[in-house]
Amino acid sequence: MTLRLEIPKDVEAGLLARARAEGLSPEAYAAESLREGLRAFDEEHGAVPQRRPAGRKSLARLFAESPRKGLDSIFKRDPDTGRPVEL
Repeated sequence: MTLRLEIPKDVEAGLLARARAEGLSPEAYAAESLREGLRAFDEEHGAVPQRRPAGRKSLARLFAESPRKGLDSIFKRDPDTGRPVEL
């Protein structure tokens, strides 16, 4: 799913500054902020929030703080479909 927002330039500059201060890319910061907003909405409206255990980082923060940040890593999935089965 892709969400496209029109953000005024002054607001965008503030968001970029906050993302840099957190050590996150703008995309990761936006995703984390959206999750926090949805969690607050759920709590306000009586939904049971799914909380991350204490001391665990979000995936966005984990990658943002990684020593490998900025490297061109390629992740591939093994195309193996399993062993042959005789029917």
